[in-house]
Amino acid sequence: MSSTPNENTPERFEKLSVSSPADKAGGASAVYHAMRHAIGKAGVGRAKEALTKLNQKGGFDCPSCAWPDPDGHRSTFEFCENGAKAVASETTAKRIKSAFFAKHSVAELADKSDFWHDQQGRLTEPMLLREGAKHYEPISWDDAFQFIANELNDLADPDEAIFYTSGRASNEAAFLYQLFVRAFGTNNLPDCSNMCHESSGLALKQSIGVGKGTVTLEDLREAELILVIGQNPGTNHPRMLTTLQQAKEKGARIVSINPLREAGLVAFGHPQRVSQVLGGKTPLADTFVRIRTNGDQALFQAIGKRLLEMEKSGRETLDCDFINEHTAGLSEYRDSLNSTSWETLLDACGLEMSVVNELAEAIASKKRIISCWAMGLTQHRNAVATIRDLTNLHLLRGAIGIKGAGLCPVRGHSNVQGDRTMGIFEHMPEWFYNALEKEFGIDCPREAGLNAVQAIRHMKAHSGRVFMALGGNFLSATPDTEYTASALRNCRLTVHVSTKLNRSHLVTGKQALILPCLGRSEKDIQASGSQWVSVENSMGIVHSSSGQIEPASPLLKSEVAIICGIASRVLKVKGSEIDWGQFESDYSRIRSAIERVVPGFENYNTRAKQPGGYYLPNLAKDRRFETDTKKANFAASDLDIERAEAGRLLLMTIRSHDQFNTTVYGMDDRYRGIKGERRIVFLNPDDMQQLGLASDDVVDVHSFFRGEVRVTRLYRLVPYDIPEGCVAMYFPEANSLVPIDHFARGSETPASKSIQVELRKR
Repeated sequence: MSSTPNENTPERFEKLSVSSPADKAGGASAVYHAMRHAIGKAGVGRAKEALTKLNQKGGFDCPSCAWPDPDGHRSTFEFCENGAKAVASETTAKRIKSAFFAKHSVAELADKSDFWHDQQGRLTEPMLLREGAKHYEPISWDDAFQFIANELNDLADPDEAIFYTSGRASNEAAFLYQLFVRAFGTNNLPDCSNMCHESSGLALKQSIGVGKGTVTLEDLREAELILVIGQNPGTNHPRMLTTLQQAKEKGARIVSINPLREAGLVAFGHPQRVSQVLGGKTPLADTFVRIRTNGDQALFQAIGKRLLEMEKSGRETLDCDFINEHTAGLSEYRDSLNSTSWETLLDACGLEMSVVNELAEAIASKKRIISCWAMGLTQHRNAVATIRDLTNLHLLRGAIGIKGAGLCPVRGHSNVQGDRTMGIFEHMPEWFYNALEKEFGIDCPREAGLNAVQAIRHMKAHSGRVFMALGGNFLSATPDTEYTASALRNCRLTVHVSTKLNRSHLVTGKQALILPCLGRSEKDIQASGSQWVSVENSMGIVHSSSGQIEPASPLLKSEVAIICGIASRVLKVKGSEIDWGQFESDYSRIRSAIERVVPGFENYNTRAKQPGGYYLPNLAKDRRFETDTKKANFAASDLDIERAEAGRLLLMTIRSHDQFNTTVYGMDDRYRGIKGERRIVFLNPDDMQQLGLASDDVVDVHSFFRGEVRVTRLYRLVPYDIPEGCVAMYFPEANSLVPIDHFARGSETPASKSIQVELRKR
């Protein structure tokens, strides 16, 4: 069973065409592609029914990214192209029934591409892969729940089980999931945060006392200077472009700091403005800083060093009142920068001193400064230190806790932030365990559980016997694909709660279960009537989400019902007194329990249901910093830059425009000028010439780490405007090159943006 799609032969590239990158995002093209996906997959009626309720007050939350909805007025079409693609994928008219699995063996399905998997339609009934079998077969829900219970209760130790969570789970499902896992006796709760913004959460917690962003949409509109760093909003968070456009029209300066010049930050054509649908556009980024991959920490230290020099020369650059009242550690930070030479910093970031001076001047001359970032900062060995160095710049200027200023880690999946708030984490604080025990009468384990990387190692060592995933595509999302695949195969049982077929269903333990669940767009009817759930977006707003369309199959269960069904059977033998049936029948009872356990959720059932929801408390917004010093902490971090050895290049993984996370909607990357293929390598033309390679050459890519070599084969070279010494490839295909032990210090987020590779022509 293949852990990656069949690579076939070089002839596969006949469908590839390459054109110049786009000079804007949005516009008529975005409208066309959104509607083509929605109507083509769901049909006119179902597409209209879903899209007119998407992100509306009283409707359902987009299952794609976590960008917030406007607090006030919302347009009739409050979604972006990728949101429409996500809903089209979920509301597709195609169905996978038991006959599909009878026709296709697991090995046959594993040879298909991720794109092909998504095109097959919605899963409709529970399926079981028995030990030694080649095909999945149908199983009843009761038998599936009992099957899981038997395996879990047969373990010698609860820590032999691993319970993964995707960012698609609702607050209600996530809370019940972690309750079940802790009542079972383990904290093994890895989640998708471990692979993306774990570095942000840890860095911000250390610096400002809260692992979340500190801004609102209104702050972005009022900002004077917006830094967009290591992020491609045109593809990954398209609705962010509307907010950037509003800020730009109010006079904000926007700076893009990224190895690639992305179309969404060049200009934006608003799909709901007639003039821009017809070809008009709003230029966005005033400055493009084409930084070397992993050069961000050096750049932030260089800007900090320059700001301190400007202050020393007599210019009032620092916010001394804020620093004196609200921060600690400035002298150590200053000493650290003084000990690092300009030559070292400039060489590490690959920029001229004039660029540093320009950015330092921009920051020194503005007060309302917002920094936004995503995976381009978080997936490096030095990610935590890099984000702390960025935070240092805000502390120097007092650009936090005031209107129009602050820190904005832009989350990926729609409720990844809410999952963490609900307790999906391998080591929650003591107050959380105490509250959970008081509410439910259980004994919570206190020993730290496993994050995603640790869980993979645990399964590889034969210590993980049961793996369960609430959503997601664990195999494709994680690093070191072959290593992870062999780890999963070591399990006695793998279980996946899913809406669509994905590769994790095809690389399994000795036995495997697929449990099909309702999508967020679908009506959820339980014993007490129609149910709604809640989510937390990237800016800490908790709001309701109510499915609006008929489910894809009468056999589907909600995530809440699936968790309750498993938990009631597993914990019955342990004498648990938790009434899982009441939670399954009435989700308001889950929210009542949440408000007694989690601070900030008082009167939860009322406040989350009110139009637009409500903001969770965020002390850092009020300049109250719950750190070890009770102040915001400057960080004095050693410069730690990943540099490729001679003859090698530094690889970063990226998404195409036709995908969201591991879900591939199509084979094109429209904004980068790629059509018909994903197995490509973006390479600087000068590097191409120096290495004796040419455009359209087919290469094998080898990655190197601590004497280990990993290989992925048959990629076509595409010349691209990327810094020398750097290459880019699409995720998740390139994950096979990411070593399991190459991760961010502190957070253990896989360092997927800085992998040493060689390109070898076939």
